[in-house]
Amino acid sequence: MKPGLFDKLFFSLLLLLVPVQAQRTASSVRPAALQKVGIDQKLGAELPLELAFRNEDGNSVHLQEYFDRRPVVLALVYYECPMLCTQVLNGLTAALRILEFRAGQEFEVVIVSIDSRETPALAAAKKKEYLHRYGRPDTGVGWHFLTGDEDSIQELARAVGFRYTYDPKTDLYIHASTIMILTPEGRLAHYFYGIEYSPRDLRLGLVEASAERIGSPIDQVLLFCYQYDPMTGKYGVVIMRILQLAGLATFVSLGVFIFVMLRRERVKKGSAPNVG
Repeated sequence: MKPGLFDKLFFSLLLLLVPVQAQRTASSVRPAALQKVGIDQKLGAELPLELAFRNEDGNSVHLQEYFDRRPVVLALVYYECPMLCTQVLNGLTAALRILEFRAGQEFEVVIVSIDSRETPALAAAKKKEYLHRYGRPDTGVGWHFLTGDEDSIQELARAVGFRYTYDPKTDLYIHASTIMILTPEGRLAHYFYGIEYSPRDLRLGLVEASAERIGSPIDQVLLFCYQYDPMTGKYGVVIMRILQLAGLATFVSLGVFIFVMLRRERVKKGSAPNVG
């Protein structure tokens, strides 16, 4: 039986309230449908890159094909999700549109369906939709929408700490909303929660995950002043580092001022006429 609008809205609202592992309350006070759902951060863990999936063209691929050169933005969703997954993908695409970085050049986007019944045709339709939303049609080589069998999906979900469950009464997958950033080597670097993502946080996460091989000098300064907080899934200001940077800037400015003044004094003395 297909879920009604009320069921869809009910589960979507519940999932928006699913806290992360470090912040959730005792499972006894949570709805039964959500007790198996959550995010267990596994920062630094390496993905099983040998896992096989199917790309949007129906070809067999391995995760390792999307790693090695660039950081990767990873999202676990399902393509026929009535609400939450769409919001996750909309929020991700909206944030990426603001960045100067381009998919396929500075980073890769890998979207994996958690529903083993979904087909490459569904994946291809989603890719077409979000390439259009992204507004950069020449970046299709950087977007990858995958489907796979149940074993591969579950192994990937366990590797990233993405806990979800299927509700046969509503024919819905119940899951939390998050995107992840991984290093080019396939290690988990950052988790960002919710359905809206800060372009600044996303940019800093990509720069940091790339070992600062992408980005500008301004990004390096921001990474010095901001630090990723796994509890919130955001970058926050580090006051001590800002004070250190301000102190260094003051010291450099004072040094430049003294140098300029001494140089002027020498020039003035050298240009003074000799009398006698």
